[in-house]
Amino acid sequence: MQINIVIDKLTPCLVEIETGAVHQTSFSVAKDEELHNLQSLGWNFDWADVDLAYCNIYKLQIEGDEEVQGLVAAEVVRGAVYIHLAESAPHNLPPNKKYDGVGGHLFAIAIKLSLAMGFGGYVYFEAKNLELVEHYTNSFGARLLRTRIHEYRMEIDEECAQ
Repeated sequence: MQINIVIDKLTPCLVEIETGAVHQTSFSVAKDEELHNLQSLGWNFDWADVDLAYCNIYKLQIEGDEEVQGLVAAEVVRGAVYIHLAESAPHNLPPNKKYDGVGGHLFAIAIKLSLAMGFGGYVYFEAKNLELVEHYTNSFGARLLRTRIHEYRMEIDEECAQ
């Protein structure tokens, strides 16, 4: 799977676009029953796919609100956290986007997991295309790793994670 999410802003909270209101967030592991049939609700990815069976899938929410703002699938792999997939909720995509900051928050969840596991915040992932490689490089200092595994494999090292 490849990451195809735009980092609109790096914010400490989600910002409601219409009003400018700032909202505190929380995240937790999504339950299996929450992940089924999301595509019928406008999500792009099948979050119940068997390829994500070994991942923890975290949901981002505004504190006090049950609506999911985004999802991120992360797995601990050999001393790092691998981000399999990240997606903003359909209502957080143009043209009727409700909140700024969702993409950055989803990466922050994976970084927080890496920190909790003692990996210093190190995460890696595969970008979908070269345009996104440049976007992730400019947004938060991610680096392209030259590997045979995937042409757009990227990392966020411990320094950039901070």
